[in-house]
Formats: sequence, C-alpha cells, structure tokens
Amino acid sequence: MKKEDTILLDHGSGGRASHELITRVFLPEFKNDLLDSLEDSTVFEIGEHRLAFSTDTYTVDPIFFPGGDIGCLAVHGTVNDLAMRGAVPLYLSVGFILEEGFPMADLTRIIQSMKEAAETAGVQIITGDTKVVNRGNVDKIFINTSGVGIIRNNAHIAGKNAKVGDSVLVSGTVGDHGVTILSMREGLSFDAPIQSDSAPLNGLVAEMMAASNQIHAMRDPTRGGLATTLNEIALQSNVGIELVEDQIPLREGVEGACELLGLDPLYIANEGKLIAFVAPEDAEKVLKCIKAHAYGSDAAIIGRVVAENPGRVFMKTGVGGTRILDMLAGEQLPRIC
Repeated sequence: MKKEDTILLDHGSGGRASHELITRVFLPEFKNDLLDSLEDSTVFEIGEHRLAFSTDTYTVDPIFFPGGDIGCLAVHGTVNDLAMRGAVPLYLSVGFILEEGFPMADLTRIIQSMKEAAETAGVQIITGDTKVVNRGNVDKIFINTSGVGIIRNNAHIAGKNAKVGDSVLVSGTVGDHGVTILSMREGLSFDAPIQSDSAPLNGLVAEMMAASNQIHAMRDPTRGGLATTLNEIALQSNVGIELVEDQIPLREGVEGACELLGLDPLYIANEGKLIAFVAPEDAEKVLKCIKAHAYGSDAAIIGRVVAENPGRVFMKTGVGGTRILDMLAGEQLPRIC
C-alpha cells in the first residue's frame, strides 16, 4: 500500500496535511454551507437566535502535565473554539473512550478537573457517553467534547473577515503548552519553569468585545501554533500578514528549550492564547483590555494585515531580513492535545 493511501500522524497535525485530508476526503462527501467555512466552530441560526457549535477530541500524552491534564484541556479547548466566534459558551457534551485496566483513581482525578474547569468557564456538562475497549486498543483515555454557545450581539467574527490595515494581537507568550508536553515526554527540566497555558478564554473574549465592536477575526492557535493558524486566516481572508519578530512574546524557558531541541516556537501548540484581528483605531484599546485580564498580561501587537502577498504570512526578523512563515506541513509534535 502506498504512503498516500494510508493515514499518517501528519494528518492530525492541524497543518497542511490535515487541510489536504479534510478537503480531499471529508468535504466532498459532507459538503454544505456551514461546514465549508472550515472554522473551529460553525455559526447558524435557529429562529431569532445565532448559535455556535464545536467539537474536538483530545488524545494528549502524557495525560497529566504541569498546568493541567487531559480533562481540563478538553473543556478549555471547546469553550475556546466557541468563544473565538464571539459566542457565549453554554453547554458541553463529553464522550470517553477508556482502556481496560485504566486506574479508577486517574479517571476520578480527570473528572474532578473537568468539573472545576467547567465551573470556572461558566458552562455545564449536560450529556455524555462512555466506551471501554480492550487493553492495548487505546492509550489510557481519549476524550471528545462538543459544545454549543449563543451569540448575543451583532458580532460576525470569522477567519474570513480579517481586513487590510487590521492590527494582529496575541494574548500572551507562545509555545508554552507544546514545550511543556514535550519536556514531560523526554524527562527534560529547565532553569526557567515551564507549564501549560491551558485556560478558558471566554471571559477574556467577552471583555474584549465589550471594549470594541471592531474585532474582525479571532482564533486560538492550538495544533500548528501561531504560524499555521495565521496562514489559515491569511488564506481564508485572502490577505497578507506581516509580523515583527521582536514583538512576539516568548517565555525564556520556551525559547531555550526550542533552541536546544531544534524546534520553532511559532509552530508549537498553545491552549490558552488567542490571536485577534482588530481595526487599527481600536487596537491599543483592545490590547489594554487584554493586558488587564489574568490570562493576558503578556499580550502584544505582533503585526498587521497587508494587501501584498495575499494568502501568505511573512515576518520581519530581528536582524532586518524577511522570513516567510509557511503552514506547518506535518506533525512537529504528535498527540499534543
């Protein structure tokens, strides 16, 4: 069987291989107007109400890590996908696939973590399902969460809505989650402490939207990291995105770990950060709002949207050059979320 005839880890990367799998295999069969937008959550109307719906599955290894675990990660991930469309997350479903022999104490710990994460985010887990498979047929535990939220204002926030002139904001340091997971797998320790940034961003988004009605696009840069997510938005909006390297916030420990391991932090997953495209006249106001929030103290304006090079992302480097940031081709770090 040829390589192109089988599923690879690269197909789960959130990068180019994932995009090709979706557009070549799934979209032709499931094609419809709501799905074709390829957002992390879709927005639809029922009567007078605009709703957002999202689903995701979590397979992170290890399942417990500094700053969180697979349980809170599953809640935060779906809450954040809804919030990125301007929705107020309301309800979640949870599905578990458990391996025979999985410790009951670990399951209890994960359930408690999910409960606390849901309470913090202000959502309720209202339905779910559990399946158990034979030992060796799954690695410990996989979790699926789906969520629904309501859009209570006239917001139309989507990846296709970035506009030339928009400022590009990021809510904090990048690469924290991915480097935390990798360091746990490899048994690495660093002088500067590193932990996952897993967090619910719906409260932060609500404050941002109260401060400005000129937020055009938002996305949480999970798999594929900042660079891949920006490439997706550049393609959806048919614009160029220009970043300034020295303005991208990066924790010292993350930067050091990436240099040691030969990784690019711009392509490493985040689980508690967002990117926002804001009209230039409101950018400083929104930045101030983000920096005042507990999850946004390291926020920064990192670039702008330009008309040149539509569909591409490029960065002015610290040495005065220009670097093209392409979409992540395959899997830099598998099972990161």
